[in-house]
Amino acid sequence: MIQPSRLIRIIILVAFVMLGPMVFAQQDDTSYQKRVLETSEVDVLFSYYNQDGKHAAVTGGEGTEELTDATSTIVLRMPMNENDVLTVDVGLSAYTSASSSNINPLDGGINVTPFDASSGESRKDLLAYINPSYSHSSEDRNSIWSANAYLSSEYDYFSIGFGGSYTKLFNEKNTEITLSGKVFLDKWNPVYPIELREGFFDNRIMGNGTYSPIFSEFDKETRNSYSLSLSFSQILTEKLQGALFLDLVSQNGLLSTPFQRVYFADFEDFYIDDFQLADNIEQLPDSRLKVPVGGRLNYYLNDLIVLRSYYRFYWDDWGITSHTASLEVPFKVTDKFTLYPTYRYYTQTAADYFYPKEVALSSYSFYTSDYDLSDYSAHQYGMGVQYRDIFTSARLLNFGLKTIDLRFSQYDRSDGLNAFIITLGTTFVGN
Repeated sequence: MIQPSRLIRIIILVAFVMLGPMVFAQQDDTSYQKRVLETSEVDVLFSYYNQDGKHAAVTGGEGTEELTDATSTIVLRMPMNENDVLTVDVGLSAYTSASSSNINPLDGGINVTPFDASSGESRKDLLAYINPSYSHSSEDRNSIWSANAYLSSEYDYFSIGFGGSYTKLFNEKNTEITLSGKVFLDKWNPVYPIELREGFFDNRIMGNGTYSPIFSEFDKETRNSYSLSLSFSQILTEKLQGALFLDLVSQNGLLSTPFQRVYFADFEDFYIDDFQLADNIEQLPDSRLKVPVGGRLNYYLNDLIVLRSYYRFYWDDWGITSHTASLEVPFKVTDKFTLYPTYRYYTQTAADYFYPKEVALSSYSFYTSDYDLSDYSAHQYGMGVQYRDIFTSARLLNFGLKTIDLRFSQYDRSDGLNAFIITLGTTFVGN
């Protein structure tokens, strides 16, 4: 199964939702109050993600990380009245993972190796989710509150969440402050490596002595996450806008991934063909505190070019600190077409509990060989093109085509992981 954190990373990379504008109109006793959202809007989004690498966590930090993911999303925004908007976001993510297939590599192949995919059931999975939200704006458009819920399910993981936010605009709408919170209550259906399951036997095992891992199943199967976010944005000049944000995230419960193997330095090695059998699965603390803080700075250079910059610093109590910096430079080619060249740099330190294959000792309390928790840097660069028709000339049924977005990004990590993603998004507006 794909790690929840990786699925979340893919979904976040894909699900760019263009919220309807909050429009303010001066009014007197006879003025007309313009709607927050004039008419219904529909976003239809699709993405294709492909990655490969050589440090699969499923096989203890060594093995293929080949993965493909196709995600389809529909986002419907409906004005309920002048002040309220209902948004429903539903999606499906179908993936095929060579590394996850090696939860059970013993599929009858001629030679078993961590660098080849097996044909077992764990190779494929489907994530389905729904994310409804409701927002209300005050009559003067200076206050907005919202509430949302989230539900997702896949073979070995179930998640339910809810949250809300409050936004206040003042200083003639040049200043905006938002406070939001979210809660996720998740549950594992643990799937363990085949050789660690009760009753496992295979007469092909090779090694000195008797294969005797120290594995025991997890007692907890739940994972809870709580987040609180504060953001502040300010229009500084006619051409310059800035924003700052701070998040506090607390997690507790089963934070280890049950099917990720670990190999110890002080244990004998045992194999079936070229596949090394696990000494245990990763063991991580049952709590984690994350603190990201950062900001954005957008500069309107001229009628054709805008500079959008972003920086984030991250710290957690597992020992990871990271820096993220990105720059996007939308370039307006014509009234309808805009190009979006982007670049993003990321670097992080390793978690206190990360060890490469056969470095950790069995006496340690916590250990993992998941390279997502290692020391690495990454570059992501891409290009996008957007078509925008404010008159919605092209029509489909009772909806007019407002925008088409096509984007490509390449991701290269210093540990050898490489990936690319293609996203296609369209927005339709009703009559």
